[in-house]
Amino acid sequence: MFEAILLTVITAATPLLLAAIGELVVERSGVLNLGVEGMMIMGAVTGFAVANLTGSGTLGILGAIGAGMALSALFGFLVLVLVTNQVATGLALTLLGLGLSGLIGEAFIGVPGLKLEKLDVPFLTDLPFIGPVIFGQDPIVYMSVAIVIAVSYTLARTRAGLVLRAVGDNHASAHALGLSVLKVRFLAVLFGGACAGLAGGYMSLAYTPQWVENMTAGRGWIALALVVFASWLPWRVVIGAYLFGTVTVLTFHAQAVGAGVPSQLLSSLPYIATILVLVLISSNRRLTLVNTPACLGKPFVPDR
Repeated sequence: MFEAILLTVITAATPLLLAAIGELVVERSGVLNLGVEGMMIMGAVTGFAVANLTGSGTLGILGAIGAGMALSALFGFLVLVLVTNQVATGLALTLLGLGLSGLIGEAFIGVPGLKLEKLDVPFLTDLPFIGPVIFGQDPIVYMSVAIVIAVSYTLARTRAGLVLRAVGDNHASAHALGLSVLKVRFLAVLFGGACAGLAGGYMSLAYTPQWVENMTAGRGWIALALVVFASWLPWRVVIGAYLFGTVTVLTFHAQAVGAGVPSQLLSSLPYIATILVLVLISSNRRLTLVNTPACLGKPFVPDR
């Protein structure tokens, strides 16, 4: 029983982890992208459609990543080149993604999905408990861990990470030093879109291998909250994603055993937990400010 719950928690946490780590990189560059939900849902419908039409889960995942990057490129062009309001543009991006995904996905409602195959390591996968949990996951789970490690190392130990943080903390000084602020931010936005698209593709090809309209169900907003929860630190994103994944899974199990609580209240628990965490973090001013990019959400207009 515990093994089954743990496996479900990993599956539920993975899309949150992917979307949040991508948004963390975006916000570390000083850009606030509220369109994560839209990019996730577009990744979900595109990944499902491509996998269904080609019969390849790999192409489906690539399609999901491409859809997320395409939408993020539109966002980057609007906020970085045309200098539109980041909050309004992000919200519009979410609405665009939700509407466009419903239009594209109409033909795939009720169509059987193509589920990603899990890895099968000889001997190791057959080990009791450890085998299925550690060696029997699908490739995207391992990819999510690798992305977190790569982002953490890049931000802390490489010149690219130093440049990214410099742009997010003081874009004027970074520009004065000869750094291309717009280029760094655009690449960060593309990376965030790729991660959000991958998260959406994971939902329609692994978490629930089918297409259901609005299947991300607000997970993009939870991913945004996770970045704040993590204080813009990658390793804390992992903790937050698995914490919220656990809450989500426990609500499903509570409904399955017939707990004497209205199902609507149980379904809202992950979002209630998100609000409570944000309130607690906001009350700790030091925890909120210590890693917050100083230029987060502020537009940069280079000298002409």
